[in-house]
Amino acid sequence: MQVSFACTDHGLKVPRNGEHSKQNATSLNTTSQARTRFRTVALIARSLGSLTHRYHHNLKESTAKLTGMKYRNLGKSGLRVSCLGLVHEWKPFFCLCQVAEQLMTIAYEGGVNLFDTAEVYSGGKTLLKSLRSSLVITTKLYWGGNFSLLTSGLKGSLQRMQLEYVDVVFANRPDSNTPMEEIVRAMTHVINQGMAMYWGTSRWSAMEIMEAYSVARQFNLIPPVCEQAEYHFFQREKVETQLPELYHKIGVGVVSWSPLACGIITGKYENGIPESSRASLKPYQWLREKVMSEDGRKQQAKLKELTHIAEKLGCTLPQLAIAWCLRNEGVSSVLLGSSNPSQLTENLGAIQVIPKMTAGIASEVDHILGNRPHSKRDYHH
Repeated sequence: MQVSFACTDHGLKVPRNGEHSKQNATSLNTTSQARTRFRTVALIARSLGSLTHRYHHNLKESTAKLTGMKYRNLGKSGLRVSCLGLVHEWKPFFCLCQVAEQLMTIAYEGGVNLFDTAEVYSGGKTLLKSLRSSLVITTKLYWGGNFSLLTSGLKGSLQRMQLEYVDVVFANRPDSNTPMEEIVRAMTHVINQGMAMYWGTSRWSAMEIMEAYSVARQFNLIPPVCEQAEYHFFQREKVETQLPELYHKIGVGVVSWSPLACGIITGKYENGIPESSRASLKPYQWLREKVMSEDGRKQQAKLKELTHIAEKLGCTLPQLAIAWCLRNEGVSSVLLGSSNPSQLTENLGAIQVIPKMTAGIASEVDHILGNRPHSKRDYHH
């Protein structure tokens, strides 16, 4: 069994400005010693490679008393994350800082503890810093084959977000010319330096993830704990047939993104391309072409049928789509990309739909979509 540890700032915080300088110096020394001990314990635990089952959570959900949010383990690691996370969805026509703060506040008050950050999300850095001890913060590295640039890039991101570390750093899909050993060693170094507690992959194939795991085991390095993958009504193959096998074999979970397929599943494109929609923007010409294609029109017809299921369950189509994503046992969290507060509030309401996602409802959805991938096992709840 893979062993992973979660870490927060509890017990590691430095006294605030204005306190006695001697106390500051003592606290700084204590902080450094505590982090050193933590890294030592983590390395020893990883080298042992296993713990008894009573320390492992098997994706058992616990419900927050006040918000109704559910929490799951990140893959088979010990890190608990909200089953809905927030990633900032950038658009060029709104005030970044104000919207970022609003969205993060709504998400946090709704029980979300997983925040996927990026350079454009720096508008919420004050909130991130003030709530650091209760948040799970992730970020992404774009692998360019240059280790020094990669580490300096992460250090720069941490400085801009005013954070000492992130909980999970995701490595973007590797260049075909970069040796896997080099990538795994780099991510291990990032963790050992205290800049991150775990690492994951983003848009990697199942074969690449397995290779990274094998390299980590061969050279006593740290393997990835999860994969960021696109998952929605019309994109199912990878998450439902390839990644479940990795989850059961090596404990790699899924943090899925784009549950509404870049807005297609909201139903707003049923009668064409609205002027205020993303598909109307020049950078999203590819999305416009996708919506207007023959396949796009067929998808809209299926969404119209799915709306009837949503009405029967007393929810919206986006809420149905998000709850549907969470039916998969290997999906640790679904990242929500919302551009305004009302949209985020609606999407967070998908929590109330999860109990209604019975086998019968899932079967009805499969019948309408007609694209359920063939697999060895049925991974639906």
